Amino acid sequence: MINSIKPTASADTSRSIETSSKFKRRFMVRLVAVFIGGMFLDGYILGIIGPVTGPMRSDLQLDALSLGMIAAGPLAGIFVGSPLAGWATDKFGRKPMFLVDMGLFLVASAAQFFVTSGDGAVIQLAAIRFFMGVAIGGEYSIGGPLLAEFSPPKLRGRLLGLTLIAWYVGFMMAFIIGTLLHDAGTPWRLVIGTSTILAFALFLARLGLPESPSWLITKGRREEALAIAHRYVESPQMHHSITEEIDLRKIQEAQAAQSRTKIKGASVGMLFSRQYWRTTLFTSGFWFCAVTPYFAIATFADDVLNHFGFGGGWAGGVGLSALATAGVVTTVLLIDKLGRRILTVPGQWLCAGILLIIGVWTDAPAILVLVLFLAFSYFNAGYTTLTQVYPAEVFPGHLRGIGMGFAAAFSRIGAALGTFALPWAISNIGMGPSMVIAAAVALLGAVLSQWLAPETKGRTLAEISADVSH
Repeated sequence: MINSIKPTASADTSRSIETSSKFKRRFMVRLVAVFIGGMFLDGYILGIIGPVTGPMRSDLQLDALSLGMIAAGPLAGIFVGSPLAGWATDKFGRKPMFLVDMGLFLVASAAQFFVTSGDGAVIQLAAIRFFMGVAIGGEYSIGGPLLAEFSPPKLRGRLLGLTLIAWYVGFMMAFIIGTLLHDAGTPWRLVIGTSTILAFALFLARLGLPESPSWLITKGRREEALAIAHRYVESPQMHHSITEEIDLRKIQEAQAAQSRTKIKGASVGMLFSRQYWRTTLFTSGFWFCAVTPYFAIATFADDVLNHFGFGGGWAGGVGLSALATAGVVTTVLLIDKLGRRILTVPGQWLCAGILLIIGVWTDAPAILVLVLFLAFSYFNAGYTTLTQVYPAEVFPGHLRGIGMGFAAAFSRIGAALGTFALPWAISNIGMGPSMVIAAAVALLGAVLSQWLAPETKGRTLAEISADVSH
C-alpha cells in the first residue's frame, strides 16, 4: 500500500516543480538568452571577417571582385533566408525551425575550417558565407516571433530591443577577438571559424524548447497551446492574451465558414491583401529608410568625415558605433515606459533635418559637422531598435514569421544600396548632394511612420492583431 502511494506523490511533486514560478522564470531567461545569443552570433559572423581580410587576400590571392563576393555573400543570404525562413516558420512551426536555423549556423561555421587554397576557394568561401547569411536572415524571422509570442506585453519591447544590443556587441567582440587572434599569428581559417564554438553551444541550448502557443492556435491546436501556456507562462496577462487569441481565431473561423471560404496559410501575397498591406508597407518601408543612410555613413565613416576635416579612429567609425550603441540602450530602457511612437517618429524627423543641414551647409565648421554626425548616429540607432520590435508585434500570428522575414529582406536592399551607392554618389555628384539624398530617405521614413506607426505599448498580440484585421 505504501509503495503504491510513493510514485504518485513523486509524480505530483515533479509536476508541481515543472509548473512552478521558478521553473517558468528560468524558462523565460533561457529563451531570451538563446535568442540574444543568436543575434550576438549574427553580429559576430559579419564582423569577424574584417580583421583577417589581409591574410585572406594574400593566401587566396583575392582581387577586388573576389573579396566583394565573399563580403556580399551574407547580405545575399539574408535577402533569401529571411522570407524563406519566415514562410517555413509560419507553416512548420517556430520550434523546429529555430533548431534547424542554428544547425545551419553550426554546419556553415564548421565548413570554414576546410576551405581549400586552390582555384575554387573563392566560390567555397562565398557559398559558405551565403548560407551563413541565410541563417542570419532566419534568425530575424524565426526568433523574433517566438520571443514576442512568449514575452509579457509589459516587457516585450525591452526584450525584443535587447537583440539589437546583442548584435552590436557581437560585431564589436568579433573585431576585438579577430584582431587579437590575428596578432597572435592564428591562421585566418581558425579565426573566422571561432563562430562554430558559439553556434554549437546555442544549438544544444535550443534543444527541448517548446512550441509557441500562438502558432499552435493558428493551426487549431488549442489544447496544446493551453497546456504549454500552463507549464511555461507565468504572466497572467500572457494567459489572458492566449485566451484572446483563441477567441479571435474562433471568430475568424466562424466568419470563414459563414462566407464559405477557407482560412489561408501564410504567403507573400497575403502581405499585400486589403487587410495587411498597410502593415507590410509600414514595417518594410520604415526598416528600409532606417538602415539605408546609416549603413552608407557608418561603412564609409572615415571617407565621409575626412571630407569635413575629420576621420580615423575615435572620430570615425568607433565614435559613430559607440553613439549608435548608446542610442539602442536608451531606447531599450524607455520603450515599455514611453511607448513606441514617441521613440520612432520624432527621431526620424530629427535625423532628416540633421542630414539636410550637413548636405546644404557645405562650409559648416568641422566640429559642428562632427557633432551632427554623432547625433545622427545616436538618434538613428534609437529608432532603428524598433525595427526589431514592430514587425514581431503588428503582424497576426499566421503571418508573423513571413511578415518579419519580408521586412528584413526588403531592408537589406536599403543596406546594399547605402553601402554600394554612397562611394559612387560622392565621386559623381559630390558629398553635399549625397547627404541631401540620404536626408530624403530619412524624411520618407518619417512621413511613413507619422502616418502608419501604431502604438503597441502594453497591448497583447491578440489585441494588436484584432485591430490589424479590421
